[in-house]
Amino acid sequence: MPASSKPPSSSSASSAVSDTASLVTAGKALVAVHDWTFLLGPNVILGANSLILAWLMYRARLVPRFIAVLGLVGGALICTSATAVMFGLYEQISVAGSVAAIPVFAWEVSLAVRLIAKGFEPAAHLDRHSEGRSRVTPHPAAG
Repeated sequence: MPASSKPPSSSSASSAVSDTASLVTAGKALVAVHDWTFLLGPNVILGANSLILAWLMYRARLVPRFIAVLGLVGGALICTSATAVMFGLYEQISVAGSVAAIPVFAWEVSLAVRLIAKGFEPAAHLDRHSEGRSRVTPHPAAG
């Protein structure tokens, strides 16, 4: 009997079952990676980025204080919300998650409107004691 016309054996049937099980396992792993990426990207990274940028804007007084404070509050809330989702307190797409995202959304919109309309605070670029001179000093090799 030629090799191509062999009847299926029990070993090929068991390998098909094991292939199906490994595909199901791989599929579940990919779904888990997708879920964690969806959680980490939009929530944890957004919150960390918002906290850092808002803190820098607050310290340098580049924008009015209420805009920077809104970013600090929003960044902290979105990070807290991501932590709650990680521990299973609620789903990521839920009322609680949406409410936690409102301050960071308001910060992003108010910062964008402020920067488009007025830009940064000009006084923030100058030191109070510099009498109009820039705080940036040239590198000795550039002189």
